[in-house]
Amino acid sequence: MNTKEKHFNLTWFFKWFLNNQAVTVLLVTLLLFLNILIFTKISSLFTPLIYFGAVVMLPLVMSMILYYLLEPSVSWLEKKGLGRVGAISIVFFAVFLVLLLILANFVPMAEHQMTSFIRNLPTYMRSVEKRIILLLQDERLAGFRPQLESLVDNLSQKAVDYAETFSRDAVNWLGNLAGTLAKVAVAIIITPFILFYFLRDGKEMKTSFLSYIPTRMRASIRRILSGINAQLSGYVQGQVTVAIVVGIMFSIMFSLIGLPYAITFGVLAGVLNMIPYLGSFLAMVPVVILGLVGGPFLLIKVLLVFMIEQTIEGRFVTPLVLGSKLSIHPITIMFILLTTGSMFGVWGVFLGIPIYASIKVVVKEIFAWYRQVSGLYEEDVIEHVE
Repeated sequence: MNTKEKHFNLTWFFKWFLNNQAVTVLLVTLLLFLNILIFTKISSLFTPLIYFGAVVMLPLVMSMILYYLLEPSVSWLEKKGLGRVGAISIVFFAVFLVLLLILANFVPMAEHQMTSFIRNLPTYMRSVEKRIILLLQDERLAGFRPQLESLVDNLSQKAVDYAETFSRDAVNWLGNLAGTLAKVAVAIIITPFILFYFLRDGKEMKTSFLSYIPTRMRASIRRILSGINAQLSGYVQGQVTVAIVVGIMFSIMFSLIGLPYAITFGVLAGVLNMIPYLGSFLAMVPVVILGLVGGPFLLIKVLLVFMIEQTIEGRFVTPLVLGSKLSIHPITIMFILLTTGSMFGVWGVFLGIPIYASIKVVVKEIFAWYRQVSGLYEEDVIEHVE
């Protein structure tokens, strides 16, 4: 093979290499991961930004949640002829009255009941232990006694380990308590101001942001922002609505079966319900303890209440309120909670699903662009048309 043929083959190869869509994808992916690697090597430069983000995270998250809850009311009042600022002022005043009523009526009762429950918790645990011992002595369970005793011993050992860990970490928690309370206090003070500007200038912020985007990309970015806004709005409004309905249902049913501290634990179950899957389990723990203390009939009633509530919520409340707005499979939600919870703790549990839903919107838009540009999916389009 002469020099010209070799040169021709190399030229043809490079043209094929550069024009190949799969190679382009691999190169872009390689550059993306290379950028990530570089950022991890210089991550210490971003430490001040991380600290700043940690400080403003709580008020920003609170403001965003309240924005999605209050914005429909503000827009409705604005359509009735009120100015934007006037509508915001009326909504703020209504929220202030609701908070005042809650602080004046529910908070003292909840504080008294929770204090009483915590004070009596050692007595409750001793009562539960006695009932378990009596259960183990029942002759009808003689065949299962070794397994039950082993299970009880394991649970007792875990309880002791948790108690030791709690005692060991109590000093650190108390040391961090002052800093946490300070952050919460600052967040409560700052949140109304951030929320006011979000409600007043939300549309202008979007328009101003889009003005900095290149003209050709504005339509795509506008679709992404609208999709993310719809996902977050549907998630926040839906979760809060479901939590209110669940809290009311639990409060009524706990009261009907004669459970102590019914209203407090009903509201607590509603609040915890905003954590998918994990919230229901956490809400069951104190109520099952009270059911065990009250005897087998009360325990059966408590378990029936949870079964009825889960059925009503899963079959009617959640589908009607949330519907298919997020289009996320339940298995995917479980994996998201496990992953984000283990990586980021409480923040990961609360924000994992809405962040995933937002990323999903961005990925869909990028994939739609790639399908159009790459030309690799033309057969799918033809088959769909046929």
